[in-house]
Amino acid sequence: MNNFWNNINKFPRFLIVVFTGFFLTTLKPIFKLLTDKKKKIIGITIITLFVSIIYYILSVMLAIN
Repeated sequence: MNNFWNNINKFPRFLIVVFTGFFLTTLKPIFKLLTDKKKKIIGITIITLFVSIIYYILSVMLAIN
């Protein structure tokens, strides 16, 4: 039973490491994209468009005026 509680205590640290690794792996190509000026404009436009579309969809779904 002691081994069980040791594993339960280790889980939050494992969860934080997994989420950190996921976000670093996901965002690294985006940061590489933003190094060139021309690609930076395209990248910021795509990110802004994506956030705007998500905002619009959620506001319509939740009936937020």
